[in-house]
Amino acid sequence: MPARIDQAWTRASPYGTQSEPTFSGTLSFLRRRYSKDLTGVDVAVFGVPFDLATTNRPGARFGPRAMREASASLAWCQPYAWPFDPLDRLHVIDYGDLLIDAGKPDTIPAQIESQVAPMLAAGVLPLALGGDHFVSLPLLRALAKHHGALSLVHFDAHSDTWAEAEFRIDHGSMFYHAAREGVVAPQRSIQLGMRTHHAETHGYEVWHSPMLHERGIAEAIAAIHQRVGNSPCYVSVDIDFLDPAYAPGTGTPVCGGFNTHQALSLIRGLAGLNVVGMDVVEVAPAYDHAMITALAGASIAQELLAVVASTRPDR
Repeated sequence: MPARIDQAWTRASPYGTQSEPTFSGTLSFLRRRYSKDLTGVDVAVFGVPFDLATTNRPGARFGPRAMREASASLAWCQPYAWPFDPLDRLHVIDYGDLLIDAGKPDTIPAQIESQVAPMLAAGVLPLALGGDHFVSLPLLRALAKHHGALSLVHFDAHSDTWAEAEFRIDHGSMFYHAAREGVVAPQRSIQLGMRTHHAETHGYEVWHSPMLHERGIAEAIAAIHQRVGNSPCYVSVDIDFLDPAYAPGTGTPVCGGFNTHQALSLIRGLAGLNVVGMDVVEVAPAYDHAMITALAGASIAQELLAVVASTRPDR
């Protein structure tokens, strides 16, 4: 029998992977300790339950909860494709969810940014579970205050760079604003998987879906590393990068995407990058089947932790 249950509260050490019954217990992300104490923490995983910026089907506010639940089936052992357990190298906590006051929508970007600021002040790397994709913008704003303009590695079916005459809270334009505001440097950023027509790149390197399918994973990984180099980078994964066959539970699904194996292979290829922040967004469990979208999101988030750990020494 497992030595412990409810490890979100009872674990003796913040490090390591221990088993507990998958079907029960407190559902923190990967059974990590729930805590607001940032002392000695390397990565804070937190939910951003916001979906008022969506342009199609709402429901991504429930994405963090769904990914936590799905992560229970991943928490009993290390991710198989890595020669180390990222949770041996990283002190990871589940910080809970950010507080979103939906009755004051115009203040939500500032609400998000202000709640992330203490993490960054403590030197903690943020891993956000969305929420719709707009949540990336306030996170980028907060990170840019510490690191300057960031490189962006963006996996998505949509470029999210639609130009606007004035700022709007919209999940289709936030990377346009990020570039204009100078929180992202498009000349060292890359977007992959796009399969909705948009002629304007705004300076980003764009690998549309047919190009990525044709050239393949290895060439895409090489292009990412060449584009980003050692600059501080932010990794943003919209779950609709996956084809709807592999991720039906999302607000704006687009056919012609990628399978889960391809997505995980691409994420693993980011090892060695100077990642300073990351998110997995647009999981909308109301449209999911058998939690396959939530499990994909949780798996990608676990792999992102391994990417961060790839630059850290063994303890």
